[in-house]
Amino acid sequence: MTHGMRRDTHSPHFDGDGNWRDTATRYALVPLRLFLGVTFVYAGLDKLTDSAFMKDSGAGSIGDMMRAVRDSSAIPAMVDMALESPVAFGYAIALGELAVGIGVLLGLFTRLAALGGALISLSLWLTVSWASDPYYYGNDLPYLMAWTPLVLAGAPLLSVDAALRARRQRRREQYR
Repeated sequence: MTHGMRRDTHSPHFDGDGNWRDTATRYALVPLRLFLGVTFVYAGLDKLTDSAFMKDSGAGSIGDMMRAVRDSSAIPAMVDMALESPVAFGYAIALGELAVGIGVLLGLFTRLAALGGALISLSLWLTVSWASDPYYYGNDLPYLMAWTPLVLAGAPLLSVDAALRARRQRRREQYR
């Protein structure tokens, strides 16, 4: 009995034969991009429009929230640094979430935007949701993991990145 390569397998590559598995593979990251992009845009806008959040102290303020999680965080020094100017930190987080969400939705500098989203999620996991017990009750760790495929793969379809890549490719072929 001889062993050879199977020819009936489905290629995960973008030059597949167009069957449903190849199509599903090509578009697999689109729902993740939409979910994370919309969620981060919403989170950023929610923070920016919440008058209670962008305050040093008071119910629902960024300052009080950070003081409440300081002793239970994995890195209290990180919280202390943010507590030097909690309102500025709140704006940085909100604007970061907004930039990450827009970048991922448009597929513009997707890997960089996803890295930003992963870093925001990591910082929130190490501070705000670190004390969640069991760990899977905190939502920041799953977000961190969800960003990983986009950091690795970017946005190969339905994105500004893909359009720019195709344009560069056409130019290279034109000058050959």
